[in-house]
Amino acid sequence: RHAVCIFYLVLRALDTIEDDMTINLDVKVPMLHEFHSYLYQPEWKYTESKEKDRQVLEDFPTISMEFRNLSKVYQDVISDICHKMGVGMAEFLEKKVDSQHEWDKYCHYVAGLVGIGLSRLFSASELEDPIVGQDTELANSMGLFLQKTNIIRDYLEDQVEGREFWPREVWSRYAKKLSDLAKPENIDMAVQCLNELITNALHHVPDVLTYLSRLKNQSVFNFCAIPQVMAIATLAACYNNKQVFRGVVKIRKGQAVTLMMDATNIQAVKAIMYQYVEEIYQKIPSADPSSNKTQQIIASIRTMSVPGGHMASRHHYCPIYLSCAMLLAALSWQYLSTISKATEEYVQAGEN
Repeated sequence: RHAVCIFYLVLRALDTIEDDMTINLDVKVPMLHEFHSYLYQPEWKYTESKEKDRQVLEDFPTISMEFRNLSKVYQDVISDICHKMGVGMAEFLEKKVDSQHEWDKYCHYVAGLVGIGLSRLFSASELEDPIVGQDTELANSMGLFLQKTNIIRDYLEDQVEGREFWPREVWSRYAKKLSDLAKPENIDMAVQCLNELITNALHHVPDVLTYLSRLKNQSVFNFCAIPQVMAIATLAACYNNKQVFRGVVKIRKGQAVTLMMDATNIQAVKAIMYQYVEEIYQKIPSADPSSNKTQQIIASIRTMSVPGGHMASRHHYCPIYLSCAMLLAALSWQYLSTISKATEEYVQAGEN
C-alpha cells in the first residue's frame, strides 16, 4: 500500500512538471530527464510551478523521504519507471502524435509504464506470482486501454485546452484539422473517426482479461479490475455517440457503483466485458468504414468472455459488508445531492 501510494505521488509530481506550460522547455526537458535522481536528493523541491497540484513539488522532500524509507526492491521499480516516463514525456513535448504507432508509444510512456510498474510492485510484494511483473506486454495493455479511453472521451475538453492526442494518421482521413471534427457540419465524419479509435482501443481487451485472470489477491484484483470495467462502460457510452463532440460523456453514478460491486472476480469481469461489447455491437452502423474491424474484435472478446459457449455469470458472493458500504455510499450521495439542490433552490427563492 505504501509503495503504491508513493509511486502515485512521485508520478503526480513528474506529471505536474510536464503539464506546467509556464516552465520553459530548456528548463523542463532536463528536469524530466533528471527527475528520477531527485528521489535521492533530500532537499530537492520546486517552488515555481503554477499548476493546481504544485503542492507535490513544493513538499517533494516529504515524498522523497518516504520513498527512501521503502524497501529497496520497491525503490528500484519506482525509480526505473520514473526515469523511463520522464524521458518519454520529454520526447513528446515538442512533437504531436502522428501515427497509430506513436499513439501507442505516447500511451505507453504516460500509462503503460504505470501498469508495468504496478505489476512489478505486485510481484515484488509476493502478493502475486512473478509472471505478473515479468509479462510487460500484458501490463502495458492494461495502461493503454485506460489511457486510450480517456483520450477518446476527452476530445472536446482537450480541444478547449489546446491539447491534441488523437493520432493524425486516423483523424486526417476524416478532416483537414482535428478541431474540424467539432463542427456540426462534420458530425458524421467525426463519429466515424470516433468509432475507428474505439475499435483500436478494444484490441487491448483480450490482454486485459488474460492479465486479470492471473491475479490471485482479492485487493489487487479489485484495484486492477474496477478501472478496466469503467473503461469498457465508457467506450460503450461513447461509441457512435455525437455527444462526444458536443460535451462530456460519462457513465451514471449508479452504473459506476454497480460496476465497483460486481467486478470482484474474473468470471464477473468477463460477463461485464461481454455485456458492453454486445452493447457496442448493437450500435455498429452498417455503413461505418470500421464496421468489419469492430465486429472482428468483438467476436474475439466474445470468445474469451463466454467459456464453453455459456455466458459467464455476474452473480457471485460479494462480501456483505462491501455491498452494504457501496449501497450506503450511493444512497448518501443521492441524499446529499438532493438536499444540496433543495437548499440552493430555497436560498434562491428567499433572495427573489
